[in-house]
Amino acid sequence: MPCSVSRFTLKGLSLSKLQKIIPKKWKPSVEIEKLDAEENHESMISNLLISLKEFASQGHLAKAFEVFSLIWRNVSCVESRDVVLHSTSSVLLCSKNVKSIKHGQQLHGFIIFSGMEQHPLLVRRLVDFYSSFDLVVDARIVVETSSVSIALPWNLLISAYIRNGLFGEALSAYKRMVGRGIVADKFTYPSVLKACGEMLDVGFGREVHQAIDAGCDEWNLFVHNALVAMYGRFGEVGVAHCLFDKMPMRDAVSWNTIISIYASKGMWDEAMELFEKMLEEDVEVNIITWNTIAGGCLRKGNFNLALRLISQMILRGAYLDPVAIIIGLGACSHIGAIKLGKQIHGYAICSSYDKYDNVRNAMITMYARCQDLERAYMMFRLVEEKSIITWNSMLSGYSHMDRSEEASFLFKELLLSGIEPNYVTIASILPLCARVANLQHGKEFHCYITRRQIFKDYLLLWNALVDMYARSGKVVEAKRVFDSMSTRDEVTYTSLIAGYGVQGDGKTALKLFDEMIKFQIKPDHVTMVAVLSACSHSGLVIEGQMLFEKMSIVYGIFPRLEHFACMVDLYGRAGLLNKAKGIITKMPYKPTPAMWATLLGACQIHGNTDTGEWAAGKLLEMKHENSGYYVLIANMYAAAGRQDKLAEVRTSMRDMGVKKAPGCSWIDVGTGFSSFLAGDTSNLQSWEIYPMLGGLTELMKAAGYVRSEDSEDERMWKGRFRYDVTTSEIKATPAEYGRVLLVPWGSNRLYQFDATLATACNLSAWECSGYVLFRSRSEFDQVAA
Repeated sequence: MPCSVSRFTLKGLSLSKLQKIIPKKWKPSVEIEKLDAEENHESMISNLLISLKEFASQGHLAKAFEVFSLIWRNVSCVESRDVVLHSTSSVLLCSKNVKSIKHGQQLHGFIIFSGMEQHPLLVRRLVDFYSSFDLVVDARIVVETSSVSIALPWNLLISAYIRNGLFGEALSAYKRMVGRGIVADKFTYPSVLKACGEMLDVGFGREVHQAIDAGCDEWNLFVHNALVAMYGRFGEVGVAHCLFDKMPMRDAVSWNTIISIYASKGMWDEAMELFEKMLEEDVEVNIITWNTIAGGCLRKGNFNLALRLISQMILRGAYLDPVAIIIGLGACSHIGAIKLGKQIHGYAICSSYDKYDNVRNAMITMYARCQDLERAYMMFRLVEEKSIITWNSMLSGYSHMDRSEEASFLFKELLLSGIEPNYVTIASILPLCARVANLQHGKEFHCYITRRQIFKDYLLLWNALVDMYARSGKVVEAKRVFDSMSTRDEVTYTSLIAGYGVQGDGKTALKLFDEMIKFQIKPDHVTMVAVLSACSHSGLVIEGQMLFEKMSIVYGIFPRLEHFACMVDLYGRAGLLNKAKGIITKMPYKPTPAMWATLLGACQIHGNTDTGEWAAGKLLEMKHENSGYYVLIANMYAAAGRQDKLAEVRTSMRDMGVKKAPGCSWIDVGTGFSSFLAGDTSNLQSWEIYPMLGGLTELMKAAGYVRSEDSEDERMWKGRFRYDVTTSEIKATPAEYGRVLLVPWGSNRLYQFDATLATACNLSAWECSGYVLFRSRSEFDQVAA
């Protein structure tokens, strides 16, 4: 076994005495000991700094603070400044990254205590720290109390102001920076130029532009992009485009900026031209630019081009975002492209965008406008938390399809859900009120709008009110709303012009049109339809002809199909059948069945059989499914004694499966609407309805209305209405089918019957308006007795 080492102590022998007898060469030198100690200390500090940076980069703030405390306790006076400086910077950066404002403020106090608050590195870090928390006041104090003469801290402060929308403060900071003699750099100017643009400070923006030209030695792409954007905000499109053209090099931001400038001004043709050049130069187009151009096509009504652009986006490898999906769905809804809309719907599902509320709302609108209300309603029900926009999408779909009953139920459900209707909701529901004779709901909405100040400046709502009253024949109320409006546009005037036109008051309609032009409100194609229709209903042939000629020359509106249709109606009503025929044959559009029916009706009224048969032949060639057209043709052949042609028409109707829709009348007695057909006894109120009809029959007989082929009345109304006294049946062709509103004197009861009754009873009716006003209480009592 190995021997063990013996341990012993010599009495009276101290350690110092032992050291004296040890040879010198066995003793280490003092210098080597000091050197080793210093190396160990430096190694320790170095390792601590490495650990601190690792903890800081990983977000371990507590451990970073522990290491920072060790460094602070063990650092020597010689090396303390640099070591503490960098360690403090690292911990401050970590505090910013982990969003710990408390620790950052403690470090700020330590920096002041250590006398390092003027160091450029820590000034930058402190400004960056406070800016990240949007504490711009603290950031400003740090910058302005420092003696730093470089632009970086000021750039951070100005950027923080811009990020918080404090553009005026950003410009003030820039002025103070320049006042201190600090030279701005390429990072300063983009923020300052943006602030000038947002503030619309044209004068100072130009000063900054001059400072850039005078002070920058080399051209900078970012600064130049900011200059283009600033002048675009000023509305100086020409200057912006000139700067764009002078750029020696451009990036995607340059193209996006100039395209956005033109788009913001509604100059879509120029924006589209630039977009095409961008594609030619093979510049990478981001999704924002694609959406801007496609959205512009949607606003301009070029729905097919919008869809083609979205298709190009996919072909070029761009991924559609929710905005592009909404644009595509919107375009499909306007042109009824439900098949393509379903494809976009599928893309949205694959991309998980169908969970977005605005995408779902666009889908509901698309299906509703494409007449697939069942699918739209299904999607509406799938939305768990419905916003007001979701409700509006479904309501506008019902309104678009004239589904007043479903819209009414849905609106009541909206109110019960506790969601407050907004102006879009009311504007969607008001047109349905106009399509029902009972304006009670419309008047309630009018009160609702009037009592809420938030709706005061929504022109859309007040236009809808004018339109509702005008369409319902209440032109006095429509004019009252019109006069109360402080702001009017072409829609306001168009609605009232149309209202007076339907009433046959063409002269008042023309006065409104002249007033519109006087106030420099430019008419659109809908306005021209309304005013031409007013001339047609009032027999103002010359005035209508002059307006039609002025459309393209004076108002810059190229006549559309509907304008030519108005002229056919104008000439047809006036008996100028050759001119009406000339319009149809010479216009640059294919005539619609309705236009042939209009000419045919005019020929019947004015006894022109030759032209009538020609129009009837053209109408039959179209093989339209509208039964009213066939009834109109049959009446003409019957009146002309052409039994062979009459048989052909009936055969065509039978072969095509066309059936004449029975005339329907309805009554509102205050508790709701009751509809009934001729000879229908299923209605619970039939015992009240038929005595009313009997009274009307007797009144017609007493007035001397007799069905006669040669009577003036029959010549005026032949082919439009037919009343069979023997069977008490009231018939009207669907093409000219109107409804007559019988308003009891001093009562809120509303009765509506076929227009034949009003004509036959010699009541004061407005032609084609669908309304009858009684001249006296006794006149109504005669009918209601």
